Amino acid sequence: MAALSAPITEISGIGEVTAKKFNKLGLVTMWDLLTYYPVRLEDRRTTKKISDLIPGETVCVTAVVFTPINGRRSASGGTMVFRATLRDESGFLPVTFFNNKYVKNMLVQGREYTFYGKVTASMGRLEMVSPEFEPAGQERFTKAVTPVYASTAGLPQRIIRKAVKGALELTKDILPETLPAAIRDRHRLCGLSFAISSIHFPPDLESAELARRRLVFEEFFILQTALRGQKLLSRNFSAFPFANTDLSPFTALLPYELTNAQKRVVGEITADLHGGYPMNRLVQGDVGCGKTVVAAAAMYLAVKNGYQAAMMAPTEILAAQHYAELGPLFDKAGINSRLITGSLTKKRKTELARELAENKIDILFGTHALIEDSVVFPRLALAVTDEQHRFGVRQRARLAEKGEGVHILAMTATPIPRSLALIMYGDMDVSVVDELPPGRQRIDTFCVGENMRQRINAFIGREVAAGHQAYVVCPAIDDNPSTELKAAVSYSENLHAALPGISIGLLHGRMKAAEKDAVMDAFSKNEISVLVSTTVIEVGVNVPNATMMIVENAERFGLSQLHQLRGRVGRGRSKSYCVLFAQNTDEQTLERMKIMVNSNDGLKIAEKDLSLRGPGEFFGSRQHGLPELRIASLANDLEVLKESGSAAEELLTSDPHLEKEENIYLKRRIDEFFSEKKGFLA
Repeated sequence: MAALSAPITEISGIGEVTAKKFNKLGLVTMWDLLTYYPVRLEDRRTTKKISDLIPGETVCVTAVVFTPINGRRSASGGTMVFRATLRDESGFLPVTFFNNKYVKNMLVQGREYTFYGKVTASMGRLEMVSPEFEPAGQERFTKAVTPVYASTAGLPQRIIRKAVKGALELTKDILPETLPAAIRDRHRLCGLSFAISSIHFPPDLESAELARRRLVFEEFFILQTALRGQKLLSRNFSAFPFANTDLSPFTALLPYELTNAQKRVVGEITADLHGGYPMNRLVQGDVGCGKTVVAAAAMYLAVKNGYQAAMMAPTEILAAQHYAELGPLFDKAGINSRLITGSLTKKRKTELARELAENKIDILFGTHALIEDSVVFPRLALAVTDEQHRFGVRQRARLAEKGEGVHILAMTATPIPRSLALIMYGDMDVSVVDELPPGRQRIDTFCVGENMRQRINAFIGREVAAGHQAYVVCPAIDDNPSTELKAAVSYSENLHAALPGISIGLLHGRMKAAEKDAVMDAFSKNEISVLVSTTVIEVGVNVPNATMMIVENAERFGLSQLHQLRGRVGRGRSKSYCVLFAQNTDEQTLERMKIMVNSNDGLKIAEKDLSLRGPGEFFGSRQHGLPELRIASLANDLEVLKESGSAAEELLTSDPHLEKEENIYLKRRIDEFFSEKKGFLA
């Protein structure tokens, strides 16, 4: 018997050398091994006679090693090839192994083994290449439903399987139940011990499915109970009290009327601010739906109640744009706002910090510079983060920690599928601005190949001649012969030759902040007609005169990212277009591009993007704040996610602090979750 926290070296056959190989996979304790779920299960229960074998099938054959193992080097001299012939009552079957010097000792001529592998045909003769095998009558991983694990160098499947088997045997009587009996009964879930055993070595596929459903449910359940528990916990704290405040002086300053969706979300935010506990709300909406004005209304309420507000954006371009857009509006309302970014001089930052500390600044816009220790808010009541998924949880928390009981308002233009939102933002209330302002037209989208290059260049020329502007987005900054990706620097040079007389600008991430700002300023003033850029313009750039978005190597971007880029145009009254150049035209690329051509619905696109690429790469790179899921799939287990969420809600209603005896181990698992998921909290 071994504790779940015991090192894997307590398993027979795992010494220090082998343990280090397991450690590379993050497998240190018994519990690590038990929850190292297989990437797939292979049903190896089909056994055939040699005479019944068919090329292409993967099956078991029980046969005697008829000839000695013959080893020789390949013709090239680099590979050792070992061959033997098997025999059963129906015929003979050659087997071949490559660079497996141990096979000579493991296979004994005249003895019977069960072999599992793929049957191939060569020169009209059937054979098996590198099959797995076990002595007949001692089968553990053949003639069974067998796990296949992600591995690393020096750790073959048989070693991992033996280790997991050993961990199961040493801990089979001490696995405690995480889920209360009432929840298991209500949701028809098997016990944890059966689930852990059957996810690795199920007696049949039905048992494997029961095991997987239980473990998926538990993983989602722990996450959602933890996050919703945090939401409930926040309501134990008091927040700055807001009085009923007339918003009409603010809305009267706007050159348009708020949409019904904006009014609804402002109402939800206002109710939070009057609730007596800290607001923790996410405002989600498609590009151009008017989320920024909703945030501005909240900041107006904070200032009119005698407090300060801060708005943090992930890039200087976006922070500066928010300040440029909202600063004049706040000036008219008698509200002092300023901008702080990393590129400011130390002297200017010191001046801003002093003005802020002296209550001379009501609203401070900025980047990460907002959370520097020198920036002190005497009366911060509202913290707004834009494109919230681009910040780590710890970064967002540091902004909130600039005051006590600070209200949190997060915004994102990235459409988040509900399944992903339940996990990423389970501790937040979510509002959706699901209505675009009047006058926004559908952006016509086309997917084209290199044969359309001249026609698209001519199209750009016509749009510029009509007084409009265009973006060209490239996936790389400089040329790299090994990738053949379109690079912004050389692309802009070539475009000068293709479009003589047209002003072309260049923007990329290696430019200094001042250079970026100068280029964007020139583009916004229509001094630059075509802006060639990397994805630094993905969020936050608002140039209503731009009517064309061209994306090179579009297959290299996620659908949601393409939708974000497309949202940079169509912000004015003129008809706008998006052209996707796809170099790779395989089936999946064509399917993805077809989605973009046929849909302008960000949420539908996001759902498809999630199902195609999975959550880890949903945003184009791994995101801070997205917990790792060992077995559950946000793309494929949506129904279980919803079911576990309801169960978490019910449990917290009856036992909000998980104090009942049947919830003690669940509480411990949740505590472990918060202590172990450094990426989730840091």
